[in-house]
Amino acid sequence: MSVEPYREITFDKDGDGPAGQSAALAALARQGVTDLVLLAHGWNSSPSGATRLCSDFFAPFPGLFGPGVEAGYAGVIWPSMMFTDEPVPDYRALVTVLPEKEPVLGRLAELLALAPPHEAAFAEFGALLRELADVPGGTAGAAGAAGFAEPVPEFLVADPVAVCALFTDALEGGQGGGADGEFGAGFGEGLKRYWKGAREALRQATYYVMKRRAGRVGESGLGPLLGEVARTAPGLRVHLVGHSMGARLVAYALRGLPAEARPVASVTLLQGAFSHYAFAARLPHDPRRSGALRDMQRRVRGPVVACYSRHDTALGVMYPLASRLAGDSASLTALPGIADPRWGAIGHDGVQGVPGTAARTVADVPREGVPGSGCVNVDTAEVVRSHSDIRRPELARVVVSAARAGRP
Repeated sequence: MSVEPYREITFDKDGDGPAGQSAALAALARQGVTDLVLLAHGWNSSPSGATRLCSDFFAPFPGLFGPGVEAGYAGVIWPSMMFTDEPVPDYRALVTVLPEKEPVLGRLAELLALAPPHEAAFAEFGALLRELADVPGGTAGAAGAAGFAEPVPEFLVADPVAVCALFTDALEGGQGGGADGEFGAGFGEGLKRYWKGAREALRQATYYVMKRRAGRVGESGLGPLLGEVARTAPGLRVHLVGHSMGARLVAYALRGLPAEARPVASVTLLQGAFSHYAFAARLPHDPRRSGALRDMQRRVRGPVVACYSRHDTALGVMYPLASRLAGDSASLTALPGIADPRWGAIGHDGVQGVPGTAARTVADVPREGVPGSGCVNVDTAEVVRSHSDIRRPELARVVVSAARAGRP
């Protein structure tokens, strides 16, 4: 590990972790630590990869904090997987985070390798995706079985050939295939082409599983843990940092904080893989509804900083496509409007729908700092060229700037 003191906090898929983790963080305050920087990773194939990310990301920090700050560091390790921008993902590696689904994953991998040009194979593929995601029977958009809290995405219950054609068109940037093009022929090599989209459908199904898991770990695991830290070490300032789905995790931790606890001094979201309207009191396209994290920024003593980059194609193309399919039960007969602002990710264009949100570029931050509270968008396109490109000293400076702004 590149920094000390460093602690590792682990959670299982339900947000449960070993006893004594909050005490270990509180003990840092008794050792003189004033500010704790806590990083939650995104999709990784192994805990060791997450630890390496923490070591790389934290390496520039000791030289950035000024006098009067004694920094400590922690990594949040949770069962996740590689994000959708990995060019050649190992689908069998998903067994490490979904061990109970090993037979399903094995058969999915076989179908993707064989790519049989038959409708029956796509039907089997669709059924396996539903089993992977624990999707109950029923209608898309409905809550489904008891305990199944979120609507079922349309792509998991719609015709699997149409779905795979849709994803193929999105990956190829085309508008003329899908149900109105080759899909109209319905057989032979036209169908074989759609296994490219089937790979993306699997990625999106695992995205759906991880979306639910990240929110659950944040709200049920990290939030209550931080509340206990606040109770036993009230002077410790906590700075939350999350990458990709880990940004969703730390954001949902705000929802899981006890009502009276305010341990979080700042939040920095790096290429956040959740809705850019999450903090909005009213959705621009539906003023009767609010974002899932409405006003949660008010539980932070300092700023909530969203770092975003237009170069993040995972969030700029496939995230809005998946978001639309999760929230729109319209017929899957044509490529959805990817540019539709309803389905954008916070890591692609920052916080939206929150009046008074400040704007900076990554070059501005060292000179101007960030405001002391509220939402702040930081355009990092100058240095962040892809979804996972966060091992950057410039981003460390953004976190430190937010930490300074969050000090009394």
